[in-house]
Amino acid sequence: MNLKSFKDQAGSHWHNIHGWRNKRRIVVFESDDWGSIRTPSKRVYEQLAKKGLMVHECPFTKYDSLASVDDLTELFDTLLKYKGSDGKHPVFTANTVVANPDFQKIRDTKFSQYYYEHFTETLNRYPNHSGSFKLWNEGCQRGIFHPQLHGREHLNVSLWMKNLREGSKETKFAFDHEMFGISTIISNENRRSYMSSLDYEDISELNEQVAILLDAQNLFTQIFSYTSESFIASNYTWGVDHEKVLSSSGVKYIQSSRSQVLPLGEPGRRRHKIHYIGEKNKLHQYYLVRNCYFEPSIDHNKDTVSECLKQIETAFLWRKPAIIGSHRFNYIGFLDEKNRERTLKKLDELLKKIITKWPDVEFLTSDALGKLISKVFFHD
Repeated sequence: MNLKSFKDQAGSHWHNIHGWRNKRRIVVFESDDWGSIRTPSKRVYEQLAKKGLMVHECPFTKYDSLASVDDLTELFDTLLKYKGSDGKHPVFTANTVVANPDFQKIRDTKFSQYYYEHFTETLNRYPNHSGSFKLWNEGCQRGIFHPQLHGREHLNVSLWMKNLREGSKETKFAFDHEMFGISTIISNENRRSYMSSLDYEDISELNEQVAILLDAQNLFTQIFSYTSESFIASNYTWGVDHEKVLSSSGVKYIQSSRSQVLPLGEPGRRRHKIHYIGEKNKLHQYYLVRNCYFEPSIDHNKDTVSECLKQIETAFLWRKPAIIGSHRFNYIGFLDEKNRERTLKKLDELLKKIITKWPDVEFLTSDALGKLISKVFFHD
């Protein structure tokens, strides 16, 4: 075992020590970014490359887009092949962004005002996507796809609009191609991330985000006919004031990585805050902390199946649920079919090995796990 592997294993054990425990072998798949735009087409990807952006170095820019009919069909077929000990299929908690920028309306105002459209409207404008939302509903009915709230947009609206008004060339170039998600790791601009929708550096940004969060839950309820009881912030960045708003709108469970990025309301000032599974805040919201990851599209050459299985084994050793983070871009073949094909083979292998190794496994959604934790809460 090399030093990195040793550190990873030690860290995995350390992060499972504290918090809620249960003898049941529970697996939760949390998948972010559903509903949000990213790279709209292969043509736009090529245009970005010609502009000098190192798009091939960012797997999200390279692979991620709205899920097409083919993407959802292939994913659902894989999930339907398997069942847990209770007879239920593996289910994706599909953390969903409910809106995207309305580029034409924003353009018409010369960037003086922001407008959005429901993500279902965006789907209807993409090729091979007009039937996607019907599949979303079918996935929900079959218990394999369960939307929860990820925000209104996967976008820091105030920062993005400010840079558009100030004439940022790269941001405007992306806007003209109906996208905003150029990662800071490949951007030629020195700026904060547009993807951190709840990052803020002054009170005016925070006030706008409060209104956006309330709107997000209202839109979610309109679209899905139920209130999302769990929430995950984009880029794991949010603050105490956001939790208050979420609590008032019915959010009881906060999905999270081990480390929260906490904005401090001043330029350049943020700090990290560690959470553990079952931790409860002053608003009586419970944190659901990811302790496993399955992200094959970051590096298709890595043995991500074995890595994830080791993390699941460690979680079960400490009597913890295995909460697996696995972003949407892993399952998208709209831009590159090989990406979807390679990842679904690995997902198939992962599910087969989970059920073989732990035949008593149960697959839950994030909010179902939250309900279980809140009923039989235990912490060290």
